[in-house]
Amino acid sequence: MGSGELCRVLFRYWRCLSVYSLVETAGAFYAGVRASMAWRKENGLAARRPIKQESGKSVEADGKTHPLSPRGSDPAQTLAETVAARIREQVISGRLTPGSHLSEQMVSDELQVSRNTLREVFRMLTKEGLLRYEANRGVFVSTPSMSTIIDIYRVRRFIECPAVAQAHPRHPAVARMRSAVEEARRCRQEQDWLGVGSADIAFHAAIVELSDSPRMATFYTQIALELRLVFGLLKDPEFLHGPFIDQNLEIVAALEAGNAAGAAQMLEAYLVRAERFILGAYARVSSGG
Repeated sequence: MGSGELCRVLFRYWRCLSVYSLVETAGAFYAGVRASMAWRKENGLAARRPIKQESGKSVEADGKTHPLSPRGSDPAQTLAETVAARIREQVISGRLTPGSHLSEQMVSDELQVSRNTLREVFRMLTKEGLLRYEANRGVFVSTPSMSTIIDIYRVRRFIECPAVAQAHPRHPAVARMRSAVEEARRCRQEQDWLGVGSADIAFHAAIVELSDSPRMATFYTQIALELRLVFGLLKDPEFLHGPFIDQNLEIVAALEAGNAAGAAQMLEAYLVRAERFILGAYARVSSGG
């Protein structure tokens, strides 16, 4: 037998041994797994492996549910976003008026936040246009211009009038319109004209909700902030809001009666009158008259 033939014979012999060894090892492993499973079954233990997830819980093979780690949930609102929302609320309520200076120290103490957090809030609200920064002077509540007023009312007509024209009289937002009118009338009796202004904004926010568009409602939130700044420019809130309370009542009454088209026409005329009214008052304030 030559050396080449000998090498081939040895190689085949080695391969047979390797396959036999592998089969033997696999058989021993499988036997061990079967023995382990039998022991667990005898002792009342079952494998617990997650098979699906429902409502933030892991459902195990034993049918029990176990809480999942919170790492997969949405992050909570940051401190800066919370503080920014509080400042926006102060603008909406009329407590912060256009041109008001926001002292970093005073606001930080009042809201119990660090100056670093407050600076982040100021940057957010400046980007939104709610605040403005002046070098060497600080941060102020923005003051709307005449062009801003014109643009606000143009956008309002685009959004509100079609929402009313297409509204169903039993839409839930109609009840909120009625509630806002009643709140405005109550505030008028108490001579709470800031409250009347807030109720008026709530009335028109409810009109936007008639569109059933969350994006539209979110967009209108910014419009409402700027509208409150416009209201804050005028020093006589009774003169500003008084004439429109009963007009709001007429609009909601027409809508409740099923006259959506008539309500939309009244609203459009209302917004045109309101724009002219506010522009005239703004011009008098600006000229010092």
